[in-house]
Amino acid sequence: MEPAERAQAARDRVPRIDPYGFERPEDFDYAAYEEFFSTYLVILTRRAIKWSKLLKGSSSVQKSMTDMNRTFPDNVKFRKSADPCLQKTLYNVLLAYGHHNQGVGYCQGMNFIAGYLILITKNEEESFWLLDALIGKILPDYYSPEMLGLKTDQEVLGELVRTKLPAVAALMDGHGVLWTLVVSRWFICLFVDILPVETVLRIWDCLFNEGSKIIFRVALTLIKQHQAFILEATNVADICEKFKEITKGSFVTECHTFMQARLLEPRACRQTRGATCLESSGCCPSSCAISQGVVFPKVGRV
Repeated sequence: MEPAERAQAARDRVPRIDPYGFERPEDFDYAAYEEFFSTYLVILTRRAIKWSKLLKGSSSVQKSMTDMNRTFPDNVKFRKSADPCLQKTLYNVLLAYGHHNQGVGYCQGMNFIAGYLILITKNEEESFWLLDALIGKILPDYYSPEMLGLKTDQEVLGELVRTKLPAVAALMDGHGVLWTLVVSRWFICLFVDILPVETVLRIWDCLFNEGSKIIFRVALTLIKQHQAFILEATNVADICEKFKEITKGSFVTECHTFMQARLLEPRACRQTRGATCLESSGCCPSSCAISQGVVFPKVGRV
């Protein structure tokens, strides 16, 4: 077929209006688009087939999902009386991921992350692939049985505090308080059920864009902003209570101001797991992908 005939044939097959309602320009290359989309469609089809297979069968993952019913008890969409009830969607996403990544299976904390993704995307397959990106690529070893990545990063935070906020580090050391005691939920739940929803979603925007270094920036920002308050603690119980209190209030509720504050945090070198420095690398936009419920097309390979 001649190029002109091929172009006309593609123009006849591809709609003049795109799926988002925009009219395609007069000089739109229909043939190139059709060629791209034919490849893209293969990827989407392959992923859809894999997704359907992951939902089938039974495994030990089901037995370990005992805390799933306790996910967001204060969210009406996860209550059994809801129509539809998102508990079934959450179950499907977690079951599929357990089959997909048997080395991880199911770990406590994953239900809160998957639950947020479901609320944002309103689509269980898209939630699954985003969960896979987080657990499999951005935060490797956070949710493995040994949780080596999680433990390492909590120790890294302790060293960063020792460098940047020595008075806080001295308080922790003086009372023998391990960082895992006060920040483990920050890391494992990625601030879900800890910070306000809008703030968590903006943190996640940066997490998907910049990687795990955003978790350190947020943690350091919280501790630095409330350093004087934390230093008032006189015992272990008091320290733990103050670390709970610093995740509340107007500072964390005003999500844009909070995210700007974390960008002002000076660079801090992360020495472990092959990562580079934690210096700021641009502003988190106010119109964000995750926080606005936008999910980018799944163009990667399975």
